[in-house]
Amino acid sequence: MSIYLDHAATTALRPEARDAWLHASQQVGNASSVHAAGRAARRLLEGAREEVAAGLGCEPIEVVLTSGGTESINLALKGLWWAWGGSVVLPDGEHHATLETAEWLHAQGAPIRRVALDAHGAIPVAAFAEALAAGARDAGDGPAPGVATAVVANNEVGTVNDAAGLAAVSAAAGVALHLDAVGAVGQTPVDFAAWRAGARGGAGLVALSVSGHKLGAPAGTGALVVSRHAEPVALLHGGGQQRGLRSGTPDVAGAVALAAALRAAVAEREHTAARLRALRDELVAGVRRAVPDAVLLGDPERRLPGNAHFLFPGARGETLLFLLDAAGVSASTGSACQAGIAEPSHVVMAMGHDEHDARCVLRFTLGRTSDPGDVTALLAALPDAVARSRAAG
Repeated sequence: MSIYLDHAATTALRPEARDAWLHASQQVGNASSVHAAGRAARRLLEGAREEVAAGLGCEPIEVVLTSGGTESINLALKGLWWAWGGSVVLPDGEHHATLETAEWLHAQGAPIRRVALDAHGAIPVAAFAEALAAGARDAGDGPAPGVATAVVANNEVGTVNDAAGLAAVSAAAGVALHLDAVGAVGQTPVDFAAWRAGARGGAGLVALSVSGHKLGAPAGTGALVVSRHAEPVALLHGGGQQRGLRSGTPDVAGAVALAAALRAAVAEREHTAARLRALRDELVAGVRRAVPDAVLLGDPERRLPGNAHFLFPGARGETLLFLLDAAGVSASTGSACQAGIAEPSHVVMAMGHDEHDARCVLRFTLGRTSDPGDVTALLAALPDAVARSRAAG
């Protein structure tokens, strides 16, 4: 038996993406070359860029193809700070790729202005606006914010933030905003142009990160949407491809596969979300019956449809993880990017829980291949795993 309940870490490769990659990989030619083979590769590349743009609500010229979410986040935050300077507004529950990039920038001299989460793991728009205004009011606050970042949907507890509201207060404050949409695309509506409404030049929403393997595209694919009005500093220099923001020979097959996966994910989003929401509610109700003192974390309503994140008092998350794995059930204690490191969840602590509670959490995430049998198998294995974990102390 093998039950996969860790789709937030990565999900199954979509047949459409696999077939698109295989077809495009047979095309010989560098998309930067001017001969016939190069022009054919270029057509595939630009067709993929147009499809990605359509799926994210932006213009094709604004799509910078990358190797995934981590690269996109690094390019956005470093590039924007190098261009704008000032302090960086950073909510407490961001993905480690964002937190560690911000820590690196801090070591380079960037002041960090933290924003506390609420009890459900959401970024309060009012608190975000307050942090954006810091420095502009009082010179004693240090330099005014130049760059801000926020996750559209929390990758651990699944809470969906008010992206439009965060973008609006950033525009009003004249601060460049990056949104991490890695966990949101394909599960909840993402519309770069709509969220950017009211922005002025390089202020407001200017960048948005996406990762292919969360959508069913191959690992190593992704994109960063960069407003045509923004000019962040590039991390890579060379041939000047992609507006000079990411030089290097483009991965045509990867771009085509990403476009196919995104197109399919967006087309089926509403239907899949409704199905997963119902399946998730069955999972939540079953966990509560099996372990009555389990606590569902995250917003009970504004959350990703396939996310169920639980606190199991007295049961260490890593112990539960291994016991469930032995029973054939794959889950997660948090971000897969921190795999192999037994540490308390920074997101759970940012929601007001102590370190002990933050070590007693487990995340179950459903995806398009999930079915009721997966939930049944989890609920059969969970009570024994919790009891054994608690007995082990």
